[in-house]
Amino acid sequence: MKKVLVTGAKGQLGTDLCRLLQSHGYKVLGKNKAEMDVTIPDNVEEVILNAHPDVIIHCAAYTKVDAAEKNADRAFLVNAWGTRYVATAAERLGVPFVYISTDYVFDGESGVPYHEFSHPSPINVYGESKLAGERIVKEVNSRYFIVRTSWLFGQKGPNFVETMLKLARVRSPLSVVDDQRGSPTYTVDLSSSIVGLIGTSKYGTYHISNSGYCSWYEFAEELFIQRGMEVDLKPCTSEQFSRPAKRPAFSVLDHMGLRINHFGAMPHWKDGLRRYLAQNPS
Repeated sequence: MKKVLVTGAKGQLGTDLCRLLQSHGYKVLGKNKAEMDVTIPDNVEEVILNAHPDVIIHCAAYTKVDAAEKNADRAFLVNAWGTRYVATAAERLGVPFVYISTDYVFDGESGVPYHEFSHPSPINVYGESKLAGERIVKEVNSRYFIVRTSWLFGQKGPNFVETMLKLARVRSPLSVVDDQRGSPTYTVDLSSSIVGLIGTSKYGTYHISNSGYCSWYEFAEELFIQRGMEVDLKPCTSEQFSRPAKRPAFSVLDHMGLRINHFGAMPHWKDGLRRYLAQNPS
């Protein structure tokens, strides 16, 4: 039985990933911050070398996009230096390393989906820190999977779906940004693809999101249709909904890596949303 160590195991992605790995027969070593603080190199080395996993999947990250603008040191400490510590331990053991990255490494000015060889150009601190993590992985590891994903929603942790459902109960009309486009991604579908990756030696960078894309407004619109809710929903611009960190206007990910390496196509985001809501009926 292969052992997989998962950092950020209690987060939105980590929760579903650990569950799915177990269902596929892996022994899962899920680590949260209390068990392994990725910003403390001695702690990271001790935990990982003692566990001696066969694969490491690094989900732990600083993901507060707006807060990162004022806390750049913290964002880079976790997303860059923390990644270095975990990646270095993986290389010392000689085991595959999976790094979860983001669509926010792109500036969103392309207008066409970004593939794995598109030039990264982040426009906020969060994106810069995650790109720094990618570069460190390439420097340190000989067997790596860099997985860029986008707009996650899953059963554990706050996400856009749950935020919209809560706001719809207390606010009317409800304004949602309609000039940012991306691919909502169900963490179960992302987890399934990651499990598929680690069963191979097809190392490299992959874009993994649900297929299709929409604006945040269109995402909310489909959510309320599927839930059968009548909501007074209004589109607004990014300027009208100002936030500290800039967001890419078009950060849709093209799945070239999955196609050319003969992995299966990703389900459509609407199908992912339907299955998520079926699991979360309240």
